Amino acid sequence: MKMHVQRLVTGIAAVGLMLSLGATPAYADDEYKVLVVGDTLGYRHSHIDDTTLAVIQLGQENGFTVDVWDPRQTTRTLSTTPFTTADDLSQYATIIFASPVDGTNDLDPVRPRLLDDVELSAFQGYIRGGGGFVGLHAATDSMHTVPWYSDLTGGGARFRSHPAQQTATMRVESPTHPSTAMLPAEWVRFDEWYNFTTNPREDVHVLITLDESTYNPGSGAMGADHPLAWCQNFEGGRSWYEGAGHIDANYSDPLFLAHILGGIEWTAGVVIGGGDCVTFGEVEAVLAGLKDGSMKYAQLSAQLAAYLDDAEIAADAGDHAVATATLHKARAKAHGLHDDVLVSKLGNLITWQEGLRS
Repeated sequence: MKMHVQRLVTGIAAVGLMLSLGATPAYADDEYKVLVVGDTLGYRHSHIDDTTLAVIQLGQENGFTVDVWDPRQTTRTLSTTPFTTADDLSQYATIIFASPVDGTNDLDPVRPRLLDDVELSAFQGYIRGGGGFVGLHAATDSMHTVPWYSDLTGGGARFRSHPAQQTATMRVESPTHPSTAMLPAEWVRFDEWYNFTTNPREDVHVLITLDESTYNPGSGAMGADHPLAWCQNFEGGRSWYEGAGHIDANYSDPLFLAHILGGIEWTAGVVIGGGDCVTFGEVEAVLAGLKDGSMKYAQLSAQLAAYLDDAEIAADAGDHAVATATLHKARAKAHGLHDDVLVSKLGNLITWQEGLRS
């Protein structure tokens, strides 16, 4: 299988492409900084300290430095909140939420949450300015009263429940993304498996699903389609989430850490590949936003929209060869609309579907 994982290179061409796609690039040959957020107002996962140390070690080995915001880690944390302004947060190539549970799952609007209004505004500005977000495990069990945050973590999906910890099989659905290229097609692990309030598939690029036939999912079972890890381009930024990671031992497992590193590097803009988490809905939104007014433009747009619909139907049916061929036709039409972002994102869809062809 062809691998579509590569590191970005410096240069005018690379910078121009990234800026045209609404991203702020960081580069593999320049050291960058990330922020780990482990602050908790509710249940505290024992893995948070292990996760922090693991990310620090990954940084030492892979060219990034780490700040920590978690008052419980007294020897590592910043002295005050870093969520002051979007400009202050822009020093970070990506921000990692390591299970920062805040106890807002009762949906009480007056209950204190992880980020207050000022901090949330700074975080939103950071994401909209091209920032990265990595959500680990209980990152979906925080700020339940902030719909925007649930959209950032993925399609409105929030933590709902989990059964007893047990062994289960994860199935890699998008094997050419930088965070999954190193994983086996069937990944068997012992962990705590989350059920979510909704299936986020319509809004995200699913990376990994859980096979519920391989374990007992409990009363919150999601059924045959149970996404567990996903990514998306969101409001100008990049978001990546992995629902596994409750067990402390994950953070000394080289394969799990390689997977996490891929998420960090992709959201930081250091690596690209596997379609870069572009979805059909994302491309359709770009197309819908283009306006010209001429009859020819309207005809091209309608033809392109029809191709996108046909390609998505083929992709959903598992016929990735037909989806790829149809997307090539769509991209040929897109050149007539003279929009570089649209053409580039169609190329991402092609790369993604080509990587799924058996």
